[in-house]
Amino acid sequence: MIHTLSIWFLVVGFFGAGVFNAINTPATQSGFARWGYPRWWGRVTGGLEMMSAVLIALPVSRLIGLVLGAVIIAAAVLTVLRHREFAHLVPLGVFASVIALAGMSS
Repeated sequence: MIHTLSIWFLVVGFFGAGVFNAINTPATQSGFARWGYPRWWGRVTGGLEMMSAVLIALPVSRLIGLVLGAVIIAAAVLTVLRHREFAHLVPLGVFASVIALAGMSS
């Protein structure tokens, strides 16, 4: 049960974040620019997040999706630490914890 919930939390979370980033609103663009990334980087990030969601949803590719998701979260953690935007660490920590939980039960 916990395994199934963690998988679907990740699928919904990564896909939702991916859609939000891929839409690339002016606020998203300025956020990425503030962190030193190109304004279009939100689309790349969004695509990777949606790809991770799809890979996690499919049992055959779940491990690859979890690894991709972990890389995305690690990059986000490093970015917010470098820019001292510590408020972002709470949701990133939740994602990291759920990825670890899902990975242990796979």
